[in-house]
Amino acid sequence: QVQLVESGGGSVQAGGSLKLSCAASGYNYNSYCLGWFRQAPGKSREGVASIADDGTTRYADSVQGRFTISLDGAKNTLYLQMNSLKPEDTAMYYCAAESFSPGIAPQLCTSDYRFVHRGPGTQVTVSS
Repeated sequence: QVQLVESGGGSVQAGGSLKLSCAASGYNYNSYCLGWFRQAPGKSREGVASIADDGTTRYADSVQGRFTISLDGAKNTLYLQMNSLKPEDTAMYYCAAESFSPGIAPQLCTSDYRFVHRGPGTQVTVSS
């Protein structure tokens, strides 16, 4: 059973930084796609970043160069380092995971992948 629990959200001023963490378990540790997506009130879900089992990372254009996704495999923890935050980054952020057959994840693991499994979310608020 996939279990995902996010932490690290909060309030920050524009230009500031936050680092989100996600304790992840229950997915195929050899063949996977992990990622972050966000959803602001009244807006549709937006994929933010993803990382596949081969280390390939992908980002939405809106966060490219500002956000960094990483995985500590030893700790089964996924991170999202967010720098130069903008008010438009305000949203609930969700950690997500998907298991795949070997060799498939790198092809399908895009930043806007429609994950099935997600955590409860952590709120990020950026004030101007």
